[in-house]
Amino acid sequence: MKAVAILRAANAVQQGQRGALMPWSAVCLGIGVAIYFALPVEPELIGYGGAAVIFCLGVVLFAWRREGLGPLGIALALVALGLGAAGFRAHQVAGPVMDFRYYGPIEGRIVDIDRSASDAIRLTLDRVRLDDVRNVPLRVRVSLHGDQGYIDPVPGAVVMMTGHLSPPGGAAEPGGFDFQRHAWFQSIGGVGYTRIPALLLEPPEPGDQRLFSLRMQLSAAVQAAIPGQPGAFAAAVLTGDRSGLQQGPIEDMRDSNIAHLLAISGLHMGLLTGFVYAALRLCLALVPPLALRYPIRKWAAVGALVSGAFYLALSGGNVATERAFIQIAVMFTAVLLDRRAITLRSVAIAAIIVLLRRPETLMSPGFQMSFAATTALVAAFNALQGAVWMKTWPRWVKGLWALLVSSAVAGAATAPFAAAHFNRLAVYGLLANLLTVPVMGSVVIPFAVVALLLAPFGLSWLAFWVMDKALTWILAVAERVADLPGAVEMVQSPPGAVLALIALGGLGLCLWQGWGRWVLSLPLGLAMLLWAGAERPALLISESGALVGHMTEQGRALSRPRGDGFVAGIWLENDGDPADQEAAAARPAWEAAGAGQITRLGDRSLWHGTGRAAAQDAADACATHDVVVVNEWPEDPPASLTDAEAETLARLSAPTQRAGAANAQPAAGCLLLSPMVLSRTGAIALSVGPSGLRLDTARAHQGQRLWSP
Repeated sequence: MKAVAILRAANAVQQGQRGALMPWSAVCLGIGVAIYFALPVEPELIGYGGAAVIFCLGVVLFAWRREGLGPLGIALALVALGLGAAGFRAHQVAGPVMDFRYYGPIEGRIVDIDRSASDAIRLTLDRVRLDDVRNVPLRVRVSLHGDQGYIDPVPGAVVMMTGHLSPPGGAAEPGGFDFQRHAWFQSIGGVGYTRIPALLLEPPEPGDQRLFSLRMQLSAAVQAAIPGQPGAFAAAVLTGDRSGLQQGPIEDMRDSNIAHLLAISGLHMGLLTGFVYAALRLCLALVPPLALRYPIRKWAAVGALVSGAFYLALSGGNVATERAFIQIAVMFTAVLLDRRAITLRSVAIAAIIVLLRRPETLMSPGFQMSFAATTALVAAFNALQGAVWMKTWPRWVKGLWALLVSSAVAGAATAPFAAAHFNRLAVYGLLANLLTVPVMGSVVIPFAVVALLLAPFGLSWLAFWVMDKALTWILAVAERVADLPGAVEMVQSPPGAVLALIALGGLGLCLWQGWGRWVLSLPLGLAMLLWAGAERPALLISESGALVGHMTEQGRALSRPRGDGFVAGIWLENDGDPADQEAAAARPAWEAAGAGQITRLGDRSLWHGTGRAAAQDAADACATHDVVVVNEWPEDPPASLTDAEAETLARLSAPTQRAGAANAQPAAGCLLLSPMVLSRTGAIALSVGPSGLRLDTARAHQGQRLWSP
């Protein structure tokens, strides 16, 4: 009887949500992908077999269509499909990963050009050749430092250099961004740098990397026509090439919450295809025989769809652009079929296609923010569509209201994800968007199309001149807003469950029909409570052992003013701390002790030293302190683990323990965290609990996955 009652209740829910269940299919698929990435160990064949059984069971339930079981069957099938698709993709991109540090000649073909966080030109190479290395990675990424005036990097060119390579690094702290996973899905098996000039070995082969070459040629032409940072901005908007943009303007745009103008996403794709659609339809309408006899509306839709496809190919096809094109394609297909164009179904279809093609994008901020903004905008305007009180407003007032609502809704939808991933909230973001988005839509994108049309006649400079003025305005607004007092509020990173709860609550609010949406939005409140009550780790130890950070009342006090700067920046950002490494190192928490320095956590002491001199003193420090951290060892490389290192590893929890902090009470001697130990544990978070020292390792969070060392 209970089963019958449950079935009837499920059927009643299904009837109440009739016509609104399809968007949940993308949610179910995403849950399956998320389950795959949350697993502590890589699924074996039996695990995928279980997913296949669940998929078949879901199909059977859907085919049976007994009181409410149809949607349940589809949900089960999609969850299993998402898990299987993510696993298939992870094995599909598998390639060798370096397990040692390499210095020597590097040769490869350029397949991507961008800039590193330090503003250096960075090359991604395939067809890699290294000296005396057996398992050569499919791809490596090398930053070019120093004097590099001997080559002009172009797609398809084969270059050679002498540089350093190492395996992709792990998370900067337990539970942090997993760069090893990110590199795995890009088939990057080694990352590094060179300070020696790179040389051209072979020019690009005819037809090699043709689309990429066209993209870079167009970028160079745009930057030649529009000098300076406005030209680099234009190249980023039109081709996706950001290599010409400096870090200053990028930081200003982030701090003013208009960095989305750089990403070729829904805004740009919608503006471009919308302009092409309107222009084609207007031109065709000026010819009465065509306008009266043929479906010019559909002809214009086809033309806009073709322009969108070209824009997608030219821009490099990142997640946001891909999602935008798929949604635009669904919209214009609806126009061709005389159906309603802008719906949550089109958003769901776009999400399903993106997740099936590249499931790993679910974990990226670009995917999360892009779909959060689009879903919220469509849901909000669908809710406002029937508003009676807006019908009497003048058209210009409606346009201004639409701009205000879209900026506010998109900003509110993306703010939690931006704060979680980038640790900052732009206080004046709404103001900056109101001053720049209309300029982008009414000037930059339309005149970019005009420039393309005028290029055969040699008159594109006219359109580029207008674009120059508009882009200069946008950059000036970004700079002024970013310089306002209190323009940016730093926030600390949330616990891992917070983003999942925010996504669940937001989806319930946008997708569910009726009063039940307010019940489903309760996870939003719970997420905010968890975020507000979160505590940052008391002590953080970098994977290299070269940096330790102690949380104090003044903020995290770092053990060194220089060295491991990238890790230091991530720690401080995750703390919500605006200080730089030098200022954080000046905070009182450390005192000199021989070749190293010590800090205290409760009644425990930690000694940290760097360099060979500190390594020589490590044994003596271990006799008087509870934890000793060094980044070198007297024997280089060590032949095997010392007794102290082996004892430390035995005390730590096994790497398969999922995100669990291990009790590591030093019974005899100390916990010796040497390079050998840290290479097995990754970065460490340390605190003192009632049962003694507690250590949480990055490797425990990562688990035993394909991309784990």
